[in-house]
Amino acid sequence: MSELVAKVRKRIKPSGPAKTASKPQGKDGKPFPVAGMSFFLTVLAVMSLLASMGFQNRIKLFVSGEVATHDVAADQNLQIEDTAATTSRREQVAETQPPVFDISPKPFLDLTKGVEDILAAVAGSGGEELEKLRWQISESLNVEIGQDIIEYWQRPDFHDLVKRRLLPRIKEAYEPGVVSGSSILLAYKNGILIRDLPSNMEMLRIDTRDIKDLKQVKDGLETILKTELNKPIRVRKAVTALIHPFLVPNLTLNQETTQARKREIMAAVEPLYYNIKKGEIIVRQGERVGPVQQLKLQSLFRLQSGGVQYLEGVGIMAVCALMLVVLHFSLDKRGLRVISDKDWLFVGTVLLIFGLLAKFGNAVRLPAGDVPESVRALYFSYSLPLAGAAGILALFFPKRLCIFATLILSFLSCRLIGGDLNLFCYYFISSMVFIYLLKRSETRAQVLKTSIPLIFTLLFMWVSVNLMDFTDFITAGTGVFFIFLNGLLTLLAVLGLSPIMELLFGYSSRFRLMELMNLEQPLLQELMVKAPGTYHHSLVVSNMVEAGARVIGANALLGRVAALYHDIGKLKSPQYFIENISGKENRHNKLTPSMSALILISHVKKGVELAREHKLGPVITDLISQHHGTTLITFFYHKAQELAEAKGEDPVREEEFRYPGPKPQSKEAGLILLADAIEASSRTLVDPTPSRIKGHIQSIVRKIYTEGELDESQLTLKDLTLLTETFHRILTGIFHQRIEYPSIDRGANKANRPKECPAEPAKDSPPAPEQAA
Repeated sequence: MSELVAKVRKRIKPSGPAKTASKPQGKDGKPFPVAGMSFFLTVLAVMSLLASMGFQNRIKLFVSGEVATHDVAADQNLQIEDTAATTSRREQVAETQPPVFDISPKPFLDLTKGVEDILAAVAGSGGEELEKLRWQISESLNVEIGQDIIEYWQRPDFHDLVKRRLLPRIKEAYEPGVVSGSSILLAYKNGILIRDLPSNMEMLRIDTRDIKDLKQVKDGLETILKTELNKPIRVRKAVTALIHPFLVPNLTLNQETTQARKREIMAAVEPLYYNIKKGEIIVRQGERVGPVQQLKLQSLFRLQSGGVQYLEGVGIMAVCALMLVVLHFSLDKRGLRVISDKDWLFVGTVLLIFGLLAKFGNAVRLPAGDVPESVRALYFSYSLPLAGAAGILALFFPKRLCIFATLILSFLSCRLIGGDLNLFCYYFISSMVFIYLLKRSETRAQVLKTSIPLIFTLLFMWVSVNLMDFTDFITAGTGVFFIFLNGLLTLLAVLGLSPIMELLFGYSSRFRLMELMNLEQPLLQELMVKAPGTYHHSLVVSNMVEAGARVIGANALLGRVAALYHDIGKLKSPQYFIENISGKENRHNKLTPSMSALILISHVKKGVELAREHKLGPVITDLISQHHGTTLITFFYHKAQELAEAKGEDPVREEEFRYPGPKPQSKEAGLILLADAIEASSRTLVDPTPSRIKGHIQSIVRKIYTEGELDESQLTLKDLTLLTETFHRILTGIFHQRIEYPSIDRGANKANRPKECPAEPAKDSPPAPEQAA
């Protein structure tokens, strides 16, 4: 028997987890929607690429001297740099920057060392060695050195003259700096910056007249020898031959540093701009274009030219990705994993449709009389029914996801259509209002009534935008027509596209849920005929779920509809469920506890099959599969234990008497589980007074909570407290006391009371809800 039970259990166990086992999972075991997320990101990438792509240029380019054939107006606020004026100003500033000259002690040190080395070399030489040395010095100095000069260089008094009298005077000449030619400094009337190389200290020299060049140094040396020292020409010639080759400038222009300083100061000069306002007429028809107007037209033309701006596309994609990150952290602990593959596919499709529509608007112009071309482009932007996309999402998804999807779509649409912050606010705020209106609508007639507040919102936003950037009354008045067009197109988008999307993706909109709630639905009619007890039980549970959902902020409509269908699996074998047994023999008395448990468990699997067969939608189907979670069928489990102990068999496995799950994954699923258990078990109460009902409800809620069945349902302790009070109020109304009429036989009343089923548990403990149900 245990093998048969295992085979049957394997056959009825849902196959959902096995299908998702290969997907990447988070810490909570929830599979990450890789496929759907990939599609959504691909759509974002495509939209970002389209937003950075221009199909045509709306700016007509006229050159200087040409007569404009029509008005050209700026379609955006723009600052255009006057490059000519900016360059001229920067050049003027650069001219005032003094050049940097490096002063170095090295030239004088090299002179001193070279002179001393030569004098030392010739002092100790003679004969052929001296002649050889003379030729070497001549080659080194590139000057013909005669024998007579060498003889003077060997004399001690000449050494004394050079070292003690001439070198100090040359040093004095080098200290303020020596340049190669005096003409170098004539161009720098604002002075020069002298940078001392060893210390890198700088000094500004406004007056450069005391700075000598090489010629002045040489002439000064000649004057010292001839006038002050009264030296003969041969001595002067020997000094000149020795010192002049070593005289080089020690003050040189540092071209690299000077240019760097000029570039730095030029970069610090603020550019000169022409400020252009959106809607400003750059050139009028019949006017001859000037150089400044050509510059403005070229700038606008360049910004509006076709091609793809890849950096702009990457930036747009990055902003959208950041919005997704915010969405991830704003959701519960599972983040983006709560959004399924199909959800991402749906949202991505909506973004793709309306994004392409916005890009189409970027390439068209609507005729509007004498209104400027740039203003005519706005009319399509403000008639784009972006609120319709938000409305379609609001029919199927919670507010938070709708808000973030609308935020991304508003941002992308503004980039695609070439709008500004005003247009973004217009899209986003009108979409938020429409989401709120649709969430309060339960019929298609109520959706039609939302057109009035929607149009008023659009008009208010249009007036606000025009006040912020007023053009003229004609433009504002003409735009009112397109605002009404926006409202009409929004309603058409919701009423026309939502059934198509619902059919393609298998979602259940609010309108579909209202249709399913109709008690004339075939499944409900069949349930009423074949399983009247289950039908009545479902009605009570649906009322309890709806009331509880309104209290805790869950989806009341979804919960009510799912509760109506949660037990449709009992249609396959209604006679095995106690609420459908009226005076007949309980068939479970002839079955083993394991087989009875399998029959009870199978109604979940069969309910899922019926839901798919009748196309109730995946949301309803999921709630049916979760409405028992992994709860234990307590009655038959204890009965099986007693039989096993009596026969001396191995203890029964608890897993064979548990529903396969999954546990409730949403507040609505948790609500249905609680209401189902409480309503079913409350039928066994004897003399159901308000206090007994409340104690019974608290006992069931506590039992389900401690078993961990609500761990994944997002229900909080505060929610459970509110639900306990709500369920108590409803059940107290159901079990209210009635006045006993004198004409009615009390015995008859007792006979009409529900008989206890032999399979019911004892009165002193809460019955197993699955047995009572």
